[in-house]
Amino acid sequence: MRPNNLFPVLLFAALFAGQCDAKSSDRKQPMDISADNTDALLTDTSESSISGNVLITQGSLKIEADKAVISRVKGDVVKVTLSGAPTRMQQTNDNGDVMKASAKQIVYLISSEQIQLNGGVLIDQARGSMRGESIRYDLKTGRLTGGGTGGRVQMRLNPASGAGN
Repeated sequence: MRPNNLFPVLLFAALFAGQCDAKSSDRKQPMDISADNTDALLTDTSESSISGNVLITQGSLKIEADKAVISRVKGDVVKVTLSGAPTRMQQTNDNGDVMKASAKQIVYLISSEQIQLNGGVLIDQARGSMRGESIRYDLKTGRLTGGGTGGRVQMRLNPASGAGN
């Protein structure tokens, strides 16, 4: 694989390294990325992008976006920003439960291990759903925070399976 083809693969692999609810076998699967355009600068400090019908798959992970921007500083990926109308993400965990998320923008901050979803956020999974204008998920602590100007956070918590039996 030529260096300019390998670059986006390595960057997006970093994006999903810490997902805790992901199917454990997903990380061992190849990652496939397709888009209409790429604009990559292969320097240690740069921003590179792929755009137009962006599709990223790896095992059960599927991401659809209009654009992905990868920011590097001193050779390290520091941030990945996915944007779309909306950007969609879906992944299955080891229990077979599917998590779906959509937002206008999904930002992964590598060093702080935070995922920030902005604009019309909807997260839907077996345990329930959450929506709002801004939701942040801390991969290290598992803390979820939300809010946003002019919008309320709304949640639905589903009963545990077998409840009431």
